[in-house]
Amino acid sequence: MNQISRMLSQGIAVAALAIGLGVSAADAGTYALVTINQQALFFNQINDGAKAASEVGGDKLVIFNANNVPSAQNDAIENYITQKVDGIVLVAIDVNGVKPAITAAKKAGIPIVAVDAQIPDGDNAAFVGVDNSQAGQDIGKFFASYVKDKMGGSAKVGIVGALNSFIQNQRLDGFKKTAGGSGVTFVDTVDGQNVQDVALTASENLMTANPSMGAIYATGEPALIGAVSAVDTAGKKDSVKVFGWDLTAQAIKGIDEGWVTAVVQQDPYTEGKTAIETLGKIKKGETVPAVIHVPVTIVTKDNVDKFRAMFK
Repeated sequence: MNQISRMLSQGIAVAALAIGLGVSAADAGTYALVTINQQALFFNQINDGAKAASEVGGDKLVIFNANNVPSAQNDAIENYITQKVDGIVLVAIDVNGVKPAITAAKKAGIPIVAVDAQIPDGDNAAFVGVDNSQAGQDIGKFFASYVKDKMGGSAKVGIVGALNSFIQNQRLDGFKKTAGGSGVTFVDTVDGQNVQDVALTASENLMTANPSMGAIYATGEPALIGAVSAVDTAGKKDSVKVFGWDLTAQAIKGIDEGWVTAVVQQDPYTEGKTAIETLGKIKKGETVPAVIHVPVTIVTKDNVDKFRAMFK
């Protein structure tokens, strides 16, 4: 048994009995979810939503963890094609590199629903997720207003990104499009690689290289955790404001203390749930939209209370 097959066999299987749920055997399906990692809360919440939808539908769900390795996702999809699953949910690392595997699945009659990361000109059946570019622009506008109203009209901002992530680069570009202007200077962009420990070191290096920097923008959960930890450890909570994506308990604490200013919060649970529901509709022969956008919320002190329960 090769490594990928072993990893597949160790995936998380979730099955619900059709009896008692009012679901016929013909309606139930066998689906695979190919994710990026199971370190980030965001990806685990996608898993939770997919599991819940599978239980309601009487489906079997297997989850494959690629551990941040793009080629592992390609191999997993090929294995699931061989296994003849009814559909695949994909949270892609390399949206271009995974396209041949998506095309192979389509040729085999296996629909793929992309979640979170949109596949440019891909053969996936649908996309479920955020308009990352637009949400990046939205947080950029918030930042620009905050600089004008709360920071005396000027700020140096550094960015902690994940330069191997297509969607996080969209968030970065969207932010830069609207956050700039007179008084705002972009200093360095550092690569956290979508890994918490790497993002922490990158954030520390960013602050060391730019001691007069007054703000950080983090493009995803690992980047935000790294930035929050670095600012806290450096004792710069009074001088560096943090903006970013994907709430955590650490980010909420920073919001309460006033130095984490605004966080774009997605709804990964709904994304995972919607993806499985979409595969179910496809299995029944229904037509589904090519793009299904799930709204985001910019979380600040004013509305953070409604999100606290998620992190207790």
